[in-house]
Amino acid sequence: MWGNRDVLDTTLVHPVLVAEVSPDRAVDHGGVFRHPLRFQRLRLDVGAADVPRFGEGAAAASG
Repeated sequence: MWGNRDVLDTTLVHPVLVAEVSPDRAVDHGGVFRHPLRFQRLRLDVGAADVPRFGEGAAAASG
């Protein structure tokens, strides 16, 4: 259930593949994203080391 404070299981992973996603900025009246991401394709031409970490890179600077 969304919004509760139950403890969730966590599985740490080592990124191997890069996926291209399409974000949807549609927000409902409560400020919640309706459809946050859609999978587009795997990017086999890009390695995990080539992708900037969250909050870094050109996309973060333009935000």
